[in-house]
Amino acid sequence: MRRAWVWAIAAVGAALSFVTLLVVGVYVVAGNMANGVGDGSVGLARNAVPAAYASIVQRWGNLCRAINPALLAAQLYQESGFNPNAVSPAKAQGIAQFIPGTWATHGIDGNGDGVADVWDPRDAIPSAASYDCKLAAEVKDVPGDPTANMLAAYNAGAYAVIKYGGVPPYGETRNYVKTITTLAQSFAAPVQRLSPSRQAAGAIYFAQKKLGTPYLWGGEGTADQGGRFDCSGLTQAAYASVGIRLPRVANDQYNAGPHPKRDELLPGDLVFFSKDPTDSRAIHHVGIYVGGGYMIDAPRTGAVIRFDPLDGTDYFGATRVTADGAKALPTPV
Repeated sequence: MRRAWVWAIAAVGAALSFVTLLVVGVYVVAGNMANGVGDGSVGLARNAVPAAYASIVQRWGNLCRAINPALLAAQLYQESGFNPNAVSPAKAQGIAQFIPGTWATHGIDGNGDGVADVWDPRDAIPSAASYDCKLAAEVKDVPGDPTANMLAAYNAGAYAVIKYGGVPPYGETRNYVKTITTLAQSFAAPVQRLSPSRQAAGAIYFAQKKLGTPYLWGGEGTADQGGRFDCSGLTQAAYASVGIRLPRVANDQYNAGPHPKRDELLPGDLVFFSKDPTDSRAIHHVGIYVGGGYMIDAPRTGAVIRFDPLDGTDYFGATRVTADGAKALPTPV
């Protein structure tokens, strides 16, 4: 269990002044930091993919040049949230959401047991990578970015990509290409320092104003709830106050941007806690980092929104929220 953390009124006032100065300082010096994920081989962010599937995604994500492990992970997350038993209203099945007709043509025996099973991630994940690469091969002579063309072919068909000489002018298809390529940044291991979010200071300001508010399980700060929050309700509302719409639950908020290392945390980063250190889907708590090893969070029933240290043994990781990253997340996962 994490240590109880009690602040006197005077200490809270001092902490607010400290945080304000810290946030301002961070944004003054952060201009020379590099953006996003660099070039070169793409690895997976630590524990972003459930451990049971990470090695499969890493291996098969390098099947051809049009894909990479982070992109493949983004597709799986967008399709099923890594749920191997998922079934869609359109009867798409498994972790990669193949419809039966497509599986019959493109399903492969990825684990070599003699059976191509759509419900077995050891077959379905390799099949998704294989299908991506087949589509990439079909549109390899089309001008433009091969990954974008592959994703467009996945959404609209190879014929449409060939016909239009690249990503076709369909709103749905262009949105799909942008969504997957943006979401992939949440699954890629950063190779250089990440730029801070411009909205982070505003999110902290919102959370500071809620200090002392009693916790409410399921709370989203509505009037009928007395303005109370639970942990992910607070972080969702904090970023909504600066125009970024996060998912409701903590384990989906984890995918709203890239993942800084613990010694690279900046104010405004979301910090996450999980009983399973290998699986982001097991995250149970989230707070907003404010600097100096502390976060603002809504801890539990009977407590109030407060400052807490990041000293828990179940610290999982962090996310630097981006507007595009949040927008790319599927609504129901």
